[in-house]
Amino acid sequence: MSNDKKTAGAPTGECSPKIQPAEGREMTLNRRKFLEAATAASLLTTLPAIGAGEDRAEEIPRRALGSTGERVSCIGIGGYHIGKQGLEESEGIRIVRTALDKGVNFLDNCWDYNDGESEARMGKALLDGYRKKAFLMTKIDGRTKKAAGQQIEESLKRLRTDHIDLVQFHEVIRMEDPGRIFGQGGGMEAAVAAKQAGKIRFIGFTGHKSPDIHLKMLETARQHQFHFDTVQMPLNLMDTHFESFEKKVLPVLVKEKIGVLGMKPMGDTLILQSKTASPVECLRYALNLPTSVVITGCDSMKVLNQALEVARSFTKLSDSDLEGLRAKTAQAAQKGEFELYKTSHNFDGTYHHPEWLG
Repeated sequence: MSNDKKTAGAPTGECSPKIQPAEGREMTLNRRKFLEAATAASLLTTLPAIGAGEDRAEEIPRRALGSTGERVSCIGIGGYHIGKQGLEESEGIRIVRTALDKGVNFLDNCWDYNDGESEARMGKALLDGYRKKAFLMTKIDGRTKKAAGQQIEESLKRLRTDHIDLVQFHEVIRMEDPGRIFGQGGGMEAAVAAKQAGKIRFIGFTGHKSPDIHLKMLETARQHQFHFDTVQMPLNLMDTHFESFEKKVLPVLVKEKIGVLGMKPMGDTLILQSKTASPVECLRYALNLPTSVVITGCDSMKVLNQALEVARSFTKLSDSDLEGLRAKTAQAAQKGEFELYKTSHNFDGTYHHPEWLG
């Protein structure tokens, strides 16, 4: 089409087009404005609202969080990685905000991650209206009422919020931990008081050492007539073969309607080092379990986008697919070589810093 600005029907030679009377020009302009307005109105009624199409296309499936009444994204963003050395603060914030914009709502963190830097960065990411998009979880190490109470207050300050949706007792990795937490003057007293004060909404616990310790924590809770809202534990292709949380603890949580938080779907990269499964296979396996959310660490936009795509496209695995994945990892998993959080103290922050327990 020509870009010439000649009047339709005008001579093409040197002669100028006939000039309309002023009254005619005004009528033409008014008619043009009317048509432009009508066209704009038509577009507004036929086009989706800005961002609406994106939201639908990028929707992340949500699942029930136990019996809490909450629904959380099937994929959650791990807090440790966004605060680690080598990752710029601005990039950590970008990862959190991008995840929230694209449909993730579950955010994981901990009072001790990177000496508080992970919570501080997440707190900055939740400014500018992002807090309302998030179901915010953090963890505390305190086993005494005093230590737990102080850590909850510090987390609230770093996260720049007046309430945390879920607080969990971190690293329940010793057989004496349940007794300390539920004992007189124990950390549970601080958690319950914070809940009554509106500073936290739900209470859970986490650990990565032994399914038997998890079962003891659940039994201790029953003895004190307390029902945990959530439990966090490793659920992955190696766990299914060795000291298995999937086999021992998961059925109990499902039966008691406790929210299941799956962590270490790739064993903090250890499973990938075994060269028996890909990142996508690891995520799909964990999502196939009756988890409320699978928490995965994302230290780059590439890793985040991979997790988002797996969540969006996830469909239940067939029995033959599951058998194939388990068979690939069976031999490598026998001795816990690629689950060092179970077989060593490499992942035990409170072993190296017992003062955090109080």
